[in-house]
Amino acid sequence: MPADLRPILLVEDNQDDQFLLQEAWKKVGIENPLVAVENGEQACEYLEGIGRYAGRLRFPLPVLVLLDIKMPGMSGLEVLAWIRGRKDLGGLPVVMLTASTWPEEVAEAYRLGANSFVIKPTAAQELTDFAAAVKSYWLRFNEFVPP
Repeated sequence: MPADLRPILLVEDNQDDQFLLQEAWKKVGIENPLVAVENGEQACEYLEGIGRYAGRLRFPLPVLVLLDIKMPGMSGLEVLAWIRGRKDLGGLPVVMLTASTWPEEVAEAYRLGANSFVIKPTAAQELTDFAAAVKSYWLRFNEFVPP
């Protein structure tokens, strides 16, 4: 799968937020599939290509990760630390997409290697604007490490 069509991994435990972001994706015409997992453990399984996510042809490495912080079990910050601790995933861009505005969490996310920290849009138009920004910056101008 070409890098520009690899999936974007959304790690988000709120199914309503997953659905709304999927709708914004469609609205702005992003061709990269948005693959959603509901927790940090599933994100790690997907990124490792194990368990239900075994087989890179069916579950290719994503080109970008959108990662919520507050999730049951393994938090987004723990997932980020896990990603940055792996040589095979070190160049994977991670955008923290969360409702959290705690300065400590923002600082910790950047310390752990987040590429961006975005407060989760709440209005439909803001979600569409966010999806358009992902399309224009991350999918058009950003250079990715080859898979």
